[in-house]
Amino acid sequence: MLYKLGGLVHRRARLVLIVTGLLLVVAAVVGVNAFGKLQGGGFDDPNSASNRAAKQIDAQFGGRDNLIFLVHANAGTVDSAAVRAAGTQLTQDLAAHADSVDRVTSYWATPVPALRSRDGTQALVLVHVIGGDKDVTSRAKALIADYTGPGAHLGNAVTVSAGGDAAVNVQVTNQVGKSLAIAESIAVPLILILLLFAFGSVVAALLPLAIGGIAILATFAELFILGSITDVSVYSISLTTQLGLGLGIDYALLMVSRFREQLAAGDDVKSAVARTTATAGRTILFSATTVAVALTALLVFPQYFLRSFAYAGIGVALIAALATVFVMPALLSLLGTRVNAGRLPWAASGRGDASRFWERIAGGVTRRPVVAALPVVAVLLIAASPLLKVTFGTPDATVLRPGMSSRQVSDTIAADFAGNATSTIDVVTTAPLPSSTAVSGYAREMSSLPGVVRVDSSAGTFASGHPVAPDPGDPALGNAAAQRFSVTINAASDSQTAQNLVTSIRALPNPDGVTALVGGPSADLVDSKSSIAGNLPWAALIVALATFVLLFLFTGSVIQPLRALVVNGLSLSAALGVMTWIFQQGHLASWIDVTARPMDTSMTVLLLCIAFGLSMDYEVFLTSRIKELHDQGADLRTTVVQGLARTGRIVSTAAGLLAVSLFAFGTSTVSFLQMFGLGAGLAVLIDATLIRGVLVPAVTKLVGDGIWYAPAPLRWLHRRVGLSEGGAPLLLDPAEAPHGQGDGPRGGEQAGDHEAQRVDVHP
Repeated sequence: MLYKLGGLVHRRARLVLIVTGLLLVVAAVVGVNAFGKLQGGGFDDPNSASNRAAKQIDAQFGGRDNLIFLVHANAGTVDSAAVRAAGTQLTQDLAAHADSVDRVTSYWATPVPALRSRDGTQALVLVHVIGGDKDVTSRAKALIADYTGPGAHLGNAVTVSAGGDAAVNVQVTNQVGKSLAIAESIAVPLILILLLFAFGSVVAALLPLAIGGIAILATFAELFILGSITDVSVYSISLTTQLGLGLGIDYALLMVSRFREQLAAGDDVKSAVARTTATAGRTILFSATTVAVALTALLVFPQYFLRSFAYAGIGVALIAALATVFVMPALLSLLGTRVNAGRLPWAASGRGDASRFWERIAGGVTRRPVVAALPVVAVLLIAASPLLKVTFGTPDATVLRPGMSSRQVSDTIAADFAGNATSTIDVVTTAPLPSSTAVSGYAREMSSLPGVVRVDSSAGTFASGHPVAPDPGDPALGNAAAQRFSVTINAASDSQTAQNLVTSIRALPNPDGVTALVGGPSADLVDSKSSIAGNLPWAALIVALATFVLLFLFTGSVIQPLRALVVNGLSLSAALGVMTWIFQQGHLASWIDVTARPMDTSMTVLLLCIAFGLSMDYEVFLTSRIKELHDQGADLRTTVVQGLARTGRIVSTAAGLLAVSLFAFGTSTVSFLQMFGLGAGLAVLIDATLIRGVLVPAVTKLVGDGIWYAPAPLRWLHRRVGLSEGGAPLLLDPAEAPHGQGDGPRGGEQAGDHEAQRVDVHP
C-alpha cells in the first residue's frame, strides 16, 4: 500500500504540494490564535481534597490570597506618617479594582503583627485576585504593572514589589516565552549549520525544516481547537516547537538517506520514491505511533498540565509522520537527483553508504558482548543511583532565579517576617459548626500538633493548645455556612514537615461530625504527589503493553520488545538520576544558576514519557533495518552489524540535532524547563550512543537467534497482521521496474546482497 502511495504521490507531486500549502495557510491563520486560548497553571488535581478546599474558600470566604505586595519603607519604619499614607493609598487603590479583586488585607488596615517585618521596615498587602488560572495571571500582571516600579505613583516614601502565587505565575509565564525565543534563536541557526554537515547539501538540509514547520503550524491549530473546548496549558507550546523540529529532523534524515540509497542502487526517481515510501515511510509511521503511544499515558493524569503535553505531543508526532509520508515524497519527486544540489566541498557523495565507524563499533561489540556491555551498564547504574534519594515538589518561587522580583519577595517574607502569614495550611468546613466552643476546640486541637505556630479562627487565635489572649478572633473566618482556620507553621510549605502536618490535620476527627477540608500549598503538594503516584502505574502499564504489542507486530518477536523495555528503562533512569544529582542535590547548580529544590513532580513524569517516546523512535529505526536483513536470510551477526552500520549515522545525527534543540533550554530562567531540556537531551544522547551502539548489539548477540522467538500462535498472528518491512519481496509491475527489469534484482544489486530492498505484502 505504501509503495502504491509513493507512486501516486510521485505522479501528483505538484498537486500534493499545492494542497499542503493551502492547508498550511489555514493552519497558520487558526494556530496564531492558539496562544490566547491557552492557560497557565494546571499542576493540581481538580478532584483532590485540597482543590475542593480551595473552591469552598473561594465560595465562602473570597478565596485564598494569591498576590502579595511587599512595601519597603525607604526611610524610617512602616508606621511613619509618609509610609502609612502610601500604604493606605495602595490598599484603597487595590480595593477599587472590584472587577479583578474581591479582598485586600493590609497591615495599615488590619495591624496584624505577622504582616509587619521584624525590623519594622517592611509590611505586606495581601490580595485575592479572582478568576480562573488565565484570568488571575492576566489581572495580576496588570495590577503589578500599575503598583510596582517607577509608575506606581505612591510617592518616594516606599518601594513596592510583588510576590505570591499569581506573581510567580506571571513571571514564569513571561520567562517561558522569553526562554522559548532564546532557545530557538540559539538552536535553529546551530541546527541549520549541523544539518548542512549531516546532509552535505543545502537543498537536503532544508527538507527537515519544511517537515518541522508543517508539524508545528498544524499542531498550533490543533491546540487552538482543543483550547476552545477544554483547558490546555501554555507550556505545551514549547513541546510543540521542540518536538516538531526534532521529529522533522528524524524523519527527514531517514527518508532522504533511504532515497539516496535507492538512487545509488540504480533506481530511477519514480521507483526510488516508491521504495523509500514503502520502507522508510513504514518505519516512520510506526515510529510516530510509538511516540504517540508513549504520550497517550499522560492522558490518565487529571492535571491538565500533563494532559496538554499529550495533546501537543500526539498531534505533532502524527502530523510530522503524515507530512513526511505525503509531502516528502512529493518534494523528492520534484527534486530527484537535485536533492544533492548545493553540495558542500567536504561532503560525502550523498549515496547513503553505510557508516564504517558504526560498522566497526557493532563488529567489536558482537565479538565481545559481555566485555562491551558490563562497563556501560555500570556507568548507567551509577548515573541512576541519585534516584535512591529523590524527593518531589510542585512549582513555587524557587523555580525562578534569585534575581527575579517575585522570588525576592518570597525569600524576604521567609527571612524577615515572623509566623509567615503567606505560607499557611488552610482548613475549611463544608458546613457550619454548632457553636464557638466547637470552633475553639478544633482550633485548639490543631494548634497542639508539632510544628504548628498558631491557628487563627473566628473564635480566637490558639498556640500550643491554648488561646492567645487577648484575641477575640477574626469574624471574617466564620459565617453561617462554614468555618475557616488558618494554620501557621514553622516550616517551608514544600518541606516534609509541612506535608506531614497536612496528613496529621487530616487524621484528626472531624469537628462535631462536620467534614473539614485541608488546602493550601502544602496540601496541594501532598495531593499532587498522591494523584501522580496513584496514576503512574496505569500510565506505565499502558506504555509497556502498547509498546510490547507494537514492537511484536513490527518484529514478530516477544523477546525484542522485552529487551527494548529493559534497556530503554535503564537509559531513562540514568538521565533522571543525573538530573536529580544536579537539580535536587545541587551539584553544578551554580553553573546553570538554579536553586536546589525537590524534583518537579509533573515535569519529571513528562520527561520520562517524552524521553521514552524518543528512545522508541530510535529503537524502531534500528530494529526495522535489522529485521529487514533478518528476513532476507542474513545471519545474526550480519543483521546487527549491517543494521547499525546503515542506521547508526542516521540515529546519532538525529539525536545530536535534537539534543541541541533540547539543550538550548538550559539557558532558561525557569529551573523546571532547564531540567526538562537537559534531561531529555541527555536521555536522547545516551540512547543513541550507549544503548543503540553497545547494549542493543550486545544483548542481541548474547541472546542469539532466540531474540526472534515467539510462541507458535503468536507467530501465526504475526504472519496475518505483522507490520515488518522484511519478508517476501515486493512484486513490481514490470512497467514500473527500473531499467526495464521485472521483479528480479535491480540494477546495481547482486543476488544475496543484504541491502536489497524488500517489503512485506500482507493480503
